[in-house]
Amino acid sequence: MLLLTVALALYAAVALAYWLWNLYAAVRVRRDVPSLDAFAPPAGASLPRLSVVVAACNEAGAIEAAARTLLAQDYPDLEIILVDDRSTDATAAIIDRLAAEDDRVRALHVTALPEGWLGKVHALDRGTAEATGAYLLFTDADVHFAADALRRAVALCEARGLDHLAALPACWSAGLLVDAVVAAFLRPFVAMMRPWAVADPNSRAFLGVGAFNLVRRSAFERTPGFAWLRMETADDAGLGLLMKASGARCGVAAAFGRVGLTWYTSLGDAARGAEKAFASVGGCRLGPMLVGAAGTLAMEIAPLAAVVLAVVLPTHPAAWALAAVVPVSAAANILMARWARGRVIPALLGPLAAPISAAAFVRAGLLGWRRGGVMWRGTLYPSEAIRAGRRVTLPPPKRLPEVTCDQEHAPDKSGG
Repeated sequence: MLLLTVALALYAAVALAYWLWNLYAAVRVRRDVPSLDAFAPPAGASLPRLSVVVAACNEAGAIEAAARTLLAQDYPDLEIILVDDRSTDATAAIIDRLAAEDDRVRALHVTALPEGWLGKVHALDRGTAEATGAYLLFTDADVHFAADALRRAVALCEARGLDHLAALPACWSAGLLVDAVVAAFLRPFVAMMRPWAVADPNSRAFLGVGAFNLVRRSAFERTPGFAWLRMETADDAGLGLLMKASGARCGVAAAFGRVGLTWYTSLGDAARGAEKAFASVGGCRLGPMLVGAAGTLAMEIAPLAAVVLAVVLPTHPAAWALAAVVPVSAAANILMARWARGRVIPALLGPLAAPISAAAFVRAGLLGWRRGGVMWRGTLYPSEAIRAGRRVTLPPPKRLPEVTCDQEHAPDKSGG
């Protein structure tokens, strides 16, 4: 009985600390992460040329609708580079048609993947080599933009002297259960990455977002470029790390009303998306994946465990200690959901969605272990190569890596 009491007390203490941190994170992002809504250049203000680079592999179902929101931008000097990364569907034809319709669009086709590169990272590198803008925006092929989103983002960078801006998008609803799974992932991810601290040059916090990574070209060219990330599966976060470690001025903004996407359309889609976690979270090792899944599950179901314990052992001291998790977790979920303009009910269903998320991570770990690497977009990337090229670790490293632009890792300016 004593052992049970100690175990329950320890669980209650760790779970409460975990949820208090999530609540603290929700308060900080609401208070300290600026919104794109607050930034717009004066009428008639001159803005530097902006190149948008979109890497697309088999995105025929999404790319045209998303690209047309880029074509609807009110940005005065805009270039859009659509990179077809070895697609086997109609993506290439859609890109070519868009380029024929609008001279702001350039179509680029990648037909082969060099050894030692991930497909998306290589496609972004190729697109960057073709870009002519003073600012470069890297975004995914399914992301939609309000007409003034790019103008406001560049205005923010100009006003604050930022070299890198990661803008957080709205994740549109795909159903109650899928929304709950997404919310249960995003809340602790935000808490772990500390976006409110990214702008502090003395902080090691960094963040990159696949939907919206905006860089000042002159600052980006002082880094090794995408060659430094050529085998990094978390390429979006890796870009944020690259810029922060190079000494660039970085920032994060909330763009929930102006940038959005449907992240996952189904639970199966979410499970397939989690397969990259074998590399980014587990470091291509099964053990860390299983431990991470178990630990996260234990913390996320703590509110539900508190209710069960209150029913089974209502007089036990640990039941009262664990009960404190319930209001703290509810407050954290509500604050984060409202800040992100998401639905509150799915966020509160996190304890029920946590086992699904844990199962997806276990599945990803087992698949990665059995395959000997990560299968992504039809290409198997071996574990050894991914581990050798890994830059991003979760949780983030205690110190930022040294990043220098040398001849071996210089950005590709040749276009091929």
